[in-house]
Amino acid sequence: MKNYYLILLSIFILSCNNERVLLLPEVEQAEVTEVLDVSPAYIFYDETQPDSVLLNRKNLISTTNWLVNVDKRLTLKQAIPHIKFLQDKKRDAKMHKNENAKNYFTCNDTSIGDLGFIEFTDVSFHNNSKKEDVIKYSFKKEPTLLIEYNIDLKFKVYDVYAGKIRTYDKSTYNNMSPEIFKGYGKIALYFNSNVSFQDYISIKSKLQKIKSNKFIINTNEFIF
Repeated sequence: MKNYYLILLSIFILSCNNERVLLLPEVEQAEVTEVLDVSPAYIFYDETQPDSVLLNRKNLISTTNWLVNVDKRLTLKQAIPHIKFLQDKKRDAKMHKNENAKNYFTCNDTSIGDLGFIEFTDVSFHNNSKKEDVIKYSFKKEPTLLIEYNIDLKFKVYDVYAGKIRTYDKSTYNNMSPEIFKGYGKIALYFNSNVSFQDYISIKSKLQKIKSNKFIINTNEFIF
């Protein structure tokens, strides 16, 4: 399931009666470029729907790896409830369960002109989160960063351990380096619900590139 044109063809065949288009988020140099034994789900951008979202999950098989194709134009407010629904369906499967099956977001890897994938199997999304609730999830006994992402890729870094706040603009984001996280063992992510899915995937891809054994990213992701 590697060919980019194959997945575009499958989306067209799935939706040809409605002439529906799904624009995949773009990344550069995804860590995962091939996933076998898969079944797809599609979360379309659709202005005719009350929340501008249309979910198609007819072809999902619980024992396979799931490729979740989310239109990059959607916001987290629009996309996350449907993603959580899919996660719950797989976690609650009673029969034919495969503990080794994973979930991936499908992306267009511009560096190779083909598909790339970002795994989110263990991620738990928490909507309508307040900062104080997020801090409760953080690891207070060791240096922890809470990274708050807003629209236009502006972000704040809260040092939960020392009580300090640092604010960064988009230019810093574009040049994000491990130095921002130097000396911290844990990172928690806190997203504005109006962040686009494209920007969310860009953030996740950048963090994957700079992570190391020196810090751990919390699998709980918080949305405000």
